[in-house]
Amino acid sequence: MQRIHIIGGGLAGFTAAITAAESGALVTVHEAHHTLGGRARTAEGPYRTNEGPHALYRRGPHWTWLDRRNLLGPVATLPPLEGARLRFRLDGTLRRTPPLALLRLSRRAEQAPVDTDFRTWAIGQVGEAGARAAAHYAAVALYHHDPGALSASFVQERLRRAAALPPEARYPVGGWAQVIDRMAARAWNLGVRIETAARVDPDTLDALTRQGPLIVATSLDAARTLLRDPSLTWDSGRTALIDLALRTRRGDAFAVSDLDAPGWIERFSAQDRTLAPAGQQLVQGQFPLAPGESRAIGIARAEELLDLGHPGWRERTVWRREALASGRTGAVDRPGTTWRDRPAIDRGNGIYLAGDQVAAPGLLSEVSFNSGIEAALLALKASENRTTARTSTAGLDLKQA
Repeated sequence: MQRIHIIGGGLAGFTAAITAAESGALVTVHEAHHTLGGRARTAEGPYRTNEGPHALYRRGPHWTWLDRRNLLGPVATLPPLEGARLRFRLDGTLRRTPPLALLRLSRRAEQAPVDTDFRTWAIGQVGEAGARAAAHYAAVALYHHDPGALSASFVQERLRRAAALPPEARYPVGGWAQVIDRMAARAWNLGVRIETAARVDPDTLDALTRQGPLIVATSLDAARTLLRDPSLTWDSGRTALIDLALRTRRGDAFAVSDLDAPGWIERFSAQDRTLAPAGQQLVQGQFPLAPGESRAIGIARAEELLDLGHPGWRERTVWRREALASGRTGAVDRPGTTWRDRPAIDRGNGIYLAGDQVAAPGLLSEVSFNSGIEAALLALKASENRTTARTSTAGLDLKQA
C-alpha cells in the first residue's frame, strides 16, 4: 500500500492514524511542535491546565471509540456534593437554580428549525428572558459571544447535552495529555511513524502527495495556508481564557454560569485533584468576545463572576494565566446551515481534511474524532484504488512486453 501522511498530531490526527493503521496502511504523522496533542495538550508542572477541551461527553461517538481500544483511561465524574454547588448569575445575583425556562428548552423533544436563529425560536417557546438565559448557558459548549444568533437546531442540540441529567461530561484524569499519550502509544505499536518538530509547508506538500493520500489534521486557518485554499473558512468563536490556582476554601462554587452574558467558570480540580497541588484548586473561566472586544473586557467579566462564586479569590491566588483563543474553539453554524455545509473532508486529488471545523457532526472534540475517522477511511480507499491502478498498469505493460 501507499504511505498515508497525516499533518497534525492532535486528536484528529491520531484518530486518523490509528484508523488507517488498523487496516494495515503505512502511516506517518508529522507534528510541527516538539510535543504532541495540538489543542489537547496539558501543561507541564504543578498546574495541569488544558489548552483545549476539558471534558468527554459519554454519549458521544469518540467515547465508545476510545473505550473499545482501551485508550480512554481513568475518567473522573463530578462528586454529587460538588454538583450541588453549580451556581447561576441572573440579573446580577447568584442563584442556586436555573430559570425554569432554561430547563424547559433543554428538555424539549421537538427539534428546533435549522433555518431560524435560536433567539427567535426560543422566544416563541419560553419568552424573551428565558430565551436569553438559555442562549447564554449554551455558550459553555459554543465559545461564541452571541449564541442566540446561531442556528436554532445547532444551539438546541448543545444546550440539551450540556444541561443533561445526569451530566454527560467525564474528565480524563491528569488532563487530555494522558489520552494523547495513550493514542500515540497505540499508533506507535501499530507501526505508525511519528515525527515531531516536523513542520510541513506548501512547498514540500507536493512531495508528500506523490507518496500517497494526505490528511491535513490542523486548525482550519493552518489548513487554508498550507493548501493555499482561500475557501477553507467557517465561523468560530473568540474567547478570553483565565486560569487560576487558588488556596482552597470550603464553600467555593463548583461552577458559575453567567446567564446575563455568555461566560463560564469551573473548578476543574473538584473532579480531578491531580490537576493542582494539595491545598490548592484549579479554576478556569472562558468568556466569549464580540468582534473588536479586547481580552481585557473578557477578563473583567471573569473577575466579576469570581467575586460572586469565589469570595476572597484575589488574596488566595497563587498562580494566574490569561489567554485569548481566536478561531480555535470549533465550528458554529449560522441559520440555514448545518455541519454538512462546512468545508468538505474530501478536498480532491488525494487530500483530506480533519479537525473541529469541518463537515462532520458532533459536539466540541467529537467533530475532530468523526472527521479523523472519515478522512482515514477515504484515504484508505484512495490508496487501494491507486495501488490497484498501478498493479493493473504494470500487468498490462508486462503482457504487452
